[in-house]
Amino acid sequence: MNISRRRFIQVSGLATVAGAVGAPYIAMGATKKVVVVGGGTGGATAAKYLRMADPSIEVTLIEANPHYYTCYMSNEVLSGERTLDSIRFGYTGLGKHGVKVVNDMVTGIDAKARTVTTKGGKTFNYDRCIVAPGIDFKWDTIEGYDANVAERIPHAWKAGTQTALLRRQLESMRDGGTVVICPPGNPFRCPPGPYERASQIAHYLKQHKPKSKIIILDPKPKFSKMGLFVQGWKDLYGYETDNSMIDWRGSAQGSNDNAVVKVDAGSMSVTTGFDDVVKADVLNVIPNQKAGKIAFDAGLTNDSGWCPIDLHTFESKIHPNIHVIGDASIAKGMPKSGYAANSEAKVCAASIAALLNGHEPGTPAYVNTCYSIVGKDYGISVAAVYKLAEDGSKITKVSGGLTPKDASAEARKREVGYAHSWFKNITSDIFG
Repeated sequence: MNISRRRFIQVSGLATVAGAVGAPYIAMGATKKVVVVGGGTGGATAAKYLRMADPSIEVTLIEANPHYYTCYMSNEVLSGERTLDSIRFGYTGLGKHGVKVVNDMVTGIDAKARTVTTKGGKTFNYDRCIVAPGIDFKWDTIEGYDANVAERIPHAWKAGTQTALLRRQLESMRDGGTVVICPPGNPFRCPPGPYERASQIAHYLKQHKPKSKIIILDPKPKFSKMGLFVQGWKDLYGYETDNSMIDWRGSAQGSNDNAVVKVDAGSMSVTTGFDDVVKADVLNVIPNQKAGKIAFDAGLTNDSGWCPIDLHTFESKIHPNIHVIGDASIAKGMPKSGYAANSEAKVCAASIAALLNGHEPGTPAYVNTCYSIVGKDYGISVAAVYKLAEDGSKITKVSGGLTPKDASAEARKREVGYAHSWFKNITSDIFG
């Protein structure tokens, strides 16, 4: 790697602390109000770090659900290595930081009046609003697959009940059955996620249903950390041999050969762009994605289906005084990942604290790391530190790297330990 793990932690820690709460803003006079819409990784982090940056800011977090299930580490639930409860988090910790948590669904954001309204009939005024809507699905891109069908054929790309459903289906599947995973096209939440999912399911099948196999129907010619995943599949699951448990079928550039165009829920089969019909015992269809519904309702999206922002502050390029963070934002240069959302939220919180106190926001720094657990004692990762380009057009990588291909067995085992430690630390950082 171009940067050691210890040095990466030092640099990213300094960037986070200095960028978000290094110099608290002590305000005088009228109360400043920020409303945060969405209590996922980005929204919860922003709410907490705003209060840490300036305790005089009145921060209200509005989230429809009383608990949040992290998508990161949810694939371990599918393998049986983790419980669903272990990825569930509440908002008591945010309340201890002075964040007002409201369990309600946001139905409207009025950018001119600077108000947020909820299904429960409440209206909240704001000076600045942070919208962290997460993702929604482009249901119209696959014939025969919609939100209702997803209750039987899960996407499990929003963790919680969908994760539990997919796990039950894997447990019920016969030995010798076929699991078909259909990843989405770019861009989408957690680029390595479908391939870690295949790995974790293979880990489960290898132990309990060794005659089974997994087919990945991918609309893309390559995927995140592909070399490391393929190496892991070869080491653990016989990839590219006659007895391979995983069969990845990619599409050539410009082709839609393995893109899923139709789902037949009755026959548990999918049809690809190549007119190939693939039957499954367990079918996991992950549709193409876009920003969450409230982003569309508030007029924060462009023709891409995502939200254009000022990368310095994450303020919307469409509506002033509204900031969009996390997967829904067009954070050019950064992946749509949990750690990226956490980092973006801290940059956004620091910027808002400065702006509400009449200061110019500081120079932002961003970090990301992504662990993937391929199998027992076999982890891989990618890490990076970023900065804003001088012209503000994109976020550029300063340093980082991948797990070396020649990493020892002991090093890969340590990666799993690092992954679990990272999960414990980031969820404490967000919700603690």
